[in-house]
Amino acid sequence: MAKGSRRTRRAQPKPVTEQGAPAAGRESGQLLREFTLANAFSLAFAFISPIVGLYSIFSLGLAAAGPGFWFGFPIVLAGQILVALVFGMLAARFPYEGSVYQWSGHLIGPRYAWFAGWTYVWVLPISMGAVALAGSYFLAQLAGLDPHSHAVILSLSAALLAFATWGNTHGRFILNAIVGLCIAAEVIASVGVGILLLVFHRVHPLSFLVSNPHIFGNVHSLTGLFESPLAASVAIAGWALLGFESAGSVAEEVRSPETAIPKAMLYSLLCVAGVISFSALSMILAIPDIDQALRGQDADPVASTLTYYFGTIGFKGMLCLFMVGFIACILGTQASVSRVIWAFARNDALPGSRWLKLLSAKDRLPVNAILLTSIMAAGMLLFSLTNVYATLVSFTTAGFYIAFSFPLLAAAWVRLTGRWSNGPFHLGPFTGPTIYAAAAWIVFETVNIGWPRLPSAPWYENWAVPVMATLIGGLGILVRVLVPTISARRDSRE
Repeated sequence: MAKGSRRTRRAQPKPVTEQGAPAAGRESGQLLREFTLANAFSLAFAFISPIVGLYSIFSLGLAAAGPGFWFGFPIVLAGQILVALVFGMLAARFPYEGSVYQWSGHLIGPRYAWFAGWTYVWVLPISMGAVALAGSYFLAQLAGLDPHSHAVILSLSAALLAFATWGNTHGRFILNAIVGLCIAAEVIASVGVGILLLVFHRVHPLSFLVSNPHIFGNVHSLTGLFESPLAASVAIAGWALLGFESAGSVAEEVRSPETAIPKAMLYSLLCVAGVISFSALSMILAIPDIDQALRGQDADPVASTLTYYFGTIGFKGMLCLFMVGFIACILGTQASVSRVIWAFARNDALPGSRWLKLLSAKDRLPVNAILLTSIMAAGMLLFSLTNVYATLVSFTTAGFYIAFSFPLLAAAWVRLTGRWSNGPFHLGPFTGPTIYAAAAWIVFETVNIGWPRLPSAPWYENWAVPVMATLIGGLGILVRVLVPTISARRDSRE
């Protein structure tokens, strides 16, 4: 544990020490250690979900940078590896439920941690709602319903959220089973289809990726750099490689978390990045009418390409696999954010903490926290009928990086001031440089994602990141001021 004040070291609850032993009483806060390294890896893999990550951004990437948007993936991967390494070191030292919330608290203190967790708790339900809406579009096509009907999309989105909530509140076995199916679906839908496209249906050479001579934009100025197609690609690809930190959110439910969590985060990130990069490459090189896709006349180049080569029946089969990925992604996201909320509530740090920290009697699951995430995500669905929804979605990706910045900047500060100490997993002499590089990357990517590069869009969409960050931060301050028992209870434990 890093050197520091007694306040910081005692601010968070201690980890569960008796593996799988239930505590007496539903409010004791003791979880069951039923997850293995493989389960933690699967959870993080499902959270990121190559299917969701790639097909949610593919058309945006083509519009922003053409075929060269593929180069955004290796750039983002390089930065996210740095983040995963630092998070792995933090998870090994502080293997507690709640990830960014817990890590920030142990490094700096409870007040700092509160805003880290507060940001994360708002970003993930927005993400859940966005994934449910995207999944409902595929589900409507699969069921033969009108994917352009608001009533159909909202109904199917609510059904997806309800199913995920049922799965997360009825035992870890269901969660493990569905995320296991997710991996199988990813292998078939992403890797298998990618091989078929590259081997039998490739219509463009590999050099097609560098066909845009203006991808670097005007690199002689800061504005020109951020407004370049390559920077836009990096911003868009940033969405596809998020979620590996979710393995740290369930640390107290994983056996030997000090070693399992760092491995789960790194392995899931590398595997997902490999699948996404390969799938994106195969899809780009196989699009039959790339000019139509680049002009925006093909709103869904993935669907049109798969239908062109595999026919309607083949595409329907792909939709079935897509749905497994979307459902698993919602399940993984909900599992992660519910544990952060539960970690908050265990410290009496949220309104309604006494209700939110209750665990189910049999499986020791934070069912009330899970229900709250479902309600929050369902609320986001209602915003899809308004112009506010675009602002919420625009903020989502940056919101992850803002939440990540709390523990990363804290780690950089602790290391810089000489109060860092290594845990079971560390990088030896490369620990410091890795921490500083990860902090620099997260600041760059946050600015890059929030950069107002769409002059034709309304101002509140162009400035969605600072606007939403201000609103969420201001709401957090109001909660702490208007609900004084939160600060009082936290202060009494410091």
